Amino acid sequence: MSVRHDRSRPVDRRVRVLGQPVDTYPAPSPEAARGSLRRVTVVGEEVLRRPCREVTEFGTAELSALIDDMFLTMYVADGAGLAANQVGVDIRLFVYDCPDDDGIRHVGHIINPVLDLPDPGSRRLVDECEGCLSVPGATMKVSRPDRAVVRGLDKDGNPLVIEGMGYFARCLQHEADHLLGHTYLDRLSKRDRKDALGQMAERREGVFAQRALKADSLRR
Repeated sequence: MSVRHDRSRPVDRRVRVLGQPVDTYPAPSPEAARGSLRRVTVVGEEVLRRPCREVTEFGTAELSALIDDMFLTMYVADGAGLAANQVGVDIRLFVYDCPDDDGIRHVGHIINPVLDLPDPGSRRLVDECEGCLSVPGATMKVSRPDRAVVRGLDKDGNPLVIEGMGYFARCLQHEADHLLGHTYLDRLSKRDRKDALGQMAERREGVFAQRALKADSLRR
């Protein structure tokens, strides 16, 4: 999911890492310093269209390295969240570094997530512009509940419960959609989807150029 640049409230120093409050946490996160950059998949690629596989092995060096790579790739692409199939790996995993509407920064990863949304009678839907790193350059309004809970596991197999409000709730829902083989384009009308794809066609090369410049700056 793309970073929202028009936040109405500034982000303060409060941080929650893997759902737990901490006093401070580096920005970017330590995972990125260990990671290697990967290519972000683009809408139309098959890996984005099929449901991802459950993770069954935990505590492996391969899984840790993938999470590190995803954090670095997310930051270079100016993202707030990134799912594994967005770097071509079809497993149920996403990472995030995302503020909520109260200025709390949420950082972490979650594996085999199960999304829990409020009952239809009690949920409040919010229409807000949403972007996706796999739909480069496009933003469209998407209606989503303003609260979400995701239950899953960390990289060592320990249980996690991540709660989100506002923009962070949107991020959790956006990334959970990816792991089911969906992008936010699937939530749009045919007309709005066509508009989003037109935006992508017009702006994608500029987005790719910005990412390349940011990647080069990190190598220096």
